[in-house]
Amino acid sequence: MSRRPHQLSKSRFTAGLQCHRQLWWRTHEPDAPELVPDAGTQAIFDTGTLVGEIARDHVPGGTLIDLPYDDFAGKLAATKAALATDTPAIYEASVSADGVFVAVDILQRDGDGWRLVEVKSSTSVKPQHVPDAAIQVHALRAAGLTVTGAEVMVLNSACRYPDLSNLFRREDVSADVEASLPAVAAEVKTQLAVLAGPLPEVETGPHCNAPYACPFRSRCWAEVPEHHVSTLYYQSANAQKYLDQGWVTIFDLPDGSVKNPTADRQRRAVQAGRMIVEGALARSLERFRAPLAYFDFETVMPAIPVWDGCGPYTQVPVQFSCHVEAEDGTLTHHEWVPEGPGDPRAEVAARVVEACRGAACVVAYNSTFEKRALEHLAAAVPFRAAELRDVIARMVDLLPVVRDHVYHPDFGGSFSIKAVLPALVPEFSYEGLEVAKGDDAANVLATLLFAPETMTPLERSARREALLEYCKLDTLAMVKILHRLRELAAAGAGA
Repeated sequence: MSRRPHQLSKSRFTAGLQCHRQLWWRTHEPDAPELVPDAGTQAIFDTGTLVGEIARDHVPGGTLIDLPYDDFAGKLAATKAALATDTPAIYEASVSADGVFVAVDILQRDGDGWRLVEVKSSTSVKPQHVPDAAIQVHALRAAGLTVTGAEVMVLNSACRYPDLSNLFRREDVSADVEASLPAVAAEVKTQLAVLAGPLPEVETGPHCNAPYACPFRSRCWAEVPEHHVSTLYYQSANAQKYLDQGWVTIFDLPDGSVKNPTADRQRRAVQAGRMIVEGALARSLERFRAPLAYFDFETVMPAIPVWDGCGPYTQVPVQFSCHVEAEDGTLTHHEWVPEGPGDPRAEVAARVVEACRGAACVVAYNSTFEKRALEHLAAAVPFRAAELRDVIARMVDLLPVVRDHVYHPDFGGSFSIKAVLPALVPEFSYEGLEVAKGDDAANVLATLLFAPETMTPLERSARREALLEYCKLDTLAMVKILHRLRELAAAGAGA
């Protein structure tokens, strides 16, 4: 047996709640290129799978319906057999009824009935989790099962390694599910009708990005022109207001229309077609005193904690780069990335303290991130706490200097270092790097640390070098940006 082409599933149903066009494409074009996950999306899927598997250990003694993904007949038969036993729970219990096929994460026996437990890899129950549970309750009851209630099982942010006995917490959503069931039944009929017909017409709007970004967004949204009003810094809430006024691009915005001073500097720079530097730039650079240590961390955030004191998704600094600039301009580079699952924090802390020793200022780009990481290390490695907090005390942030004084049209509304570097220092950019984003670095680091067996020794070496190259550019970028800002200040710009 194979699933009927137009049958709903819980993922299709929730996609259809967001947009009927998305539902139609997901069903009629299951091999669409937009549905092929990138590395980041695949990492999220893998985390969800891992969390789901571990959750079963917290509802022990159940029966797992462990069959190939597309063996729908086998899953239905195995579930029917399990339901006839005295098993306390069924994992991946599968039913098909009313045009809906669902595989329930955990179906737990509750007296003469069953309780649905939907497992999520988040640390809180979100509004979109209710319809996810509701469509399953609808299908289970349509298949003749007695469902006594529904819960969402999420990771417990209060859990701390090594005690994982409270890794999960369960929240009862039965009342919300019951209240939504009439609407779910009606929506099932609507969605089945949609799938039996041609591609529906649906207006674009906020639903295209909520609760999740639609993978088919580019099919519905026309490509916006360069310097569209939506690229205006910190003005996304006002973009529609500008469009309603007939102002499509930043070129259309009149004087006085943008109240945020940084966004207005962007407007003026774009309209003038040149970089604008203003304010007391030279004065803001006075605190960057040599010797300077330009510093950057990369982190991992495992959903299931693995190191002492960590909880779900604790952000742990495990890699760093540091360029030290002497008073004569000489640069010395320090870097480190661990391998294997052992706790690297003591080693990271020692190397960070040594790299920053003697620096009058420690430069970061968006220093809140680095300060938070250093505080984590101070708590995890208490005998280094005083030295690590001394690094924090010497830290200065380069980001607000750029944001408060400089705008180049090529920033594109962003003050990320990846946008600022090539605009201010054109000979440098992140293009062509194997690892080119923080999320990519986190995913590669997680694989290197926790799943090295999935790579050959040659692949591990190549990934390690890619991580080092990426992190090294982050700190070299700060060196180059600060030098460029000093050139602009010396030329009298922003005086």
